[in-house]
Amino acid sequence: MELRFVGPELAELDRVGAEVLVAAIFRDERPPRGVAGLFDWRTAGRLSRLMIQGFATGELGEVLMTPAKPSLPFDKVIFFGAGNSAEFDDVIFGALVERILSTMEGLRTRSVVAQLPGRHIGAISAERAADILLDGAADNPEHDVWTLVENTDSQRAISKHLLEKRRRRA
Repeated sequence: MELRFVGPELAELDRVGAEVLVAAIFRDERPPRGVAGLFDWRTAGRLSRLMIQGFATGELGEVLMTPAKPSLPFDKVIFFGAGNSAEFDDVIFGALVERILSTMEGLRTRSVVAQLPGRHIGAISAERAADILLDGAADNPEHDVWTLVENTDSQRAISKHLLEKRRRRA
């Protein structure tokens, strides 16, 4: 899997070409924040309305797919419920990443833009999140290019971390 990066701003997301945008929503986060919040803003509150109606809850295990076009340049957006933010940990993150990867495999999606669960609130470090994602994807050819939504500091931290890991293996 090749990792790329994009900043957490709508203007940057508009320039990224991918089939799917992935984000997590927490049960106790209203209004949604992070990429989910950007989607909500751009679609005039579509996600918030789904939450108010009880259609989207953020419960752990929930998966919601919605069209992104014409509001965003992706075919679809998939939201994964992450449960309560206070209970979020590495175990829940790992389970969510596994679910995200299997969902992308099932959809035969090869290019994904993703804000990994919990990253928008700093619930897991950027380096740890990247490690778990890459370990979960292993060498599965189903996962070509993933673009992670991260701020500049986190992009640098992940790149440095992965470079150090490669050097240690060599």
